[in-house]
Amino acid sequence: MPLTATCLCLLTRIGGDGQRQVLLGHKKTGFGTGKIVGLGGHVEPGESPADAAAREVKEEAGIDVPPAALREVAYMTFLFPVCPRWDMTVSIFTGADWTGEAAETAEITPAWFPVTGLPLDRMWDDARYWLPRILAGERVRATFTYADDCETVAEATLAPLAT
Repeated sequence: MPLTATCLCLLTRIGGDGQRQVLLGHKKTGFGTGKIVGLGGHVEPGESPADAAAREVKEEAGIDVPPAALREVAYMTFLFPVCPRWDMTVSIFTGADWTGEAAETAEITPAWFPVTGLPLDRMWDDARYWLPRILAGERVRATFTYADDCETVAEATLAPLAT
């Protein structure tokens, strides 16, 4: 069975204090409810991952981002052996060229977080392995296998993402 194709979009800006920030959101419904997550979701048939990332940011936070302004920075595989319907691949993009103000939707309460103060303790366990690295400019290919609790990473493999 093919893995579900998904995407994430990590928008960044310089905050009023001069510090770099990333847009994340508190997930209110669906997969990951209660966690702080990157904005994103399923890649629809016939849609490129970058197009999906731009669409998802618009749907989840009301921000317009041109797909051409997004840079693919990671490709990850997530495996949940006790819940294989959750298995997925994720194309992750960053972008700093967007318009609009982040607004709450039925699915997400968006919030800007300082890159130096990420809420890793409130995110999926895998984020601690890759999110700081991506925001520091690395490009990553990774596979994460979750433990039986579907909350804890049991195995992580990370390598540079080829350009």
